[in-house]
Amino acid sequence: MEKMKFIVLAIVLSLVVSCKPEQKEKAEVIEVVKEKSIREINDELISKGYKTFDFVDEVTKDTMLMQQYFIAFLKRGPNRSQNKAETDSLQALHLEHLGRMYNEGYADISGPFGDDGDIRGITIYNTPTIELADSLANIDPMVKSGRLVIEIHPWWAAKGFHLR
Repeated sequence: MEKMKFIVLAIVLSLVVSCKPEQKEKAEVIEVVKEKSIREINDELISKGYKTFDFVDEVTKDTMLMQQYFIAFLKRGPNRSQNKAETDSLQALHLEHLGRMYNEGYADISGPFGDDGDIRGITIYNTPTIELADSLANIDPMVKSGRLVIEIHPWWAAKGFHLR
C-alpha cells in the first residue's frame, strides 16, 4: 500500500509539474539604426541641389564632407524711427520668424552680436541656393520694416560638425 501511495503521489506531482504554464523569456529587442554613409549624405545633398566637396585633412588624413551654406549678416537698416512699442512688436515677430526658419530646417543657427555695431547679427541658412536664402531672410519682419537689411555670402562648413 505504501508503494501504491508513492506511485500515485509521483503521478500527481508529475501531472502538476507538466501542466504548469511555460514561462516565456522576455526577448530583448535592440533597434539597429544604420547611419548614412558620407557618400549617401553627399548623394542626397547633390540630388537636392546643394553644393559639396570632399576635404582631406593633411594631418589626420580624414575626409570631411564640406557643404555650402549661406551666412546672412543682419545689418542696421535705414528705418530706425520706430517707437518702443513698434520695436518690441517687430522684435517678437523677428524672433518668431527665426524660430520658424530653424524649425522648418532652413536656418541652422542665428544670433545677435554683442556690440552696438552696424552688423546686428547673423543667420546661417541651410538652403541649396543663395536666392532661396536671400528670399527667406528678406521676409523677416525686421527686414521688411527697414529696421534691418540683409547681406548674404556663401559659406562652407564640414557637414555634421558642431560648435563647441
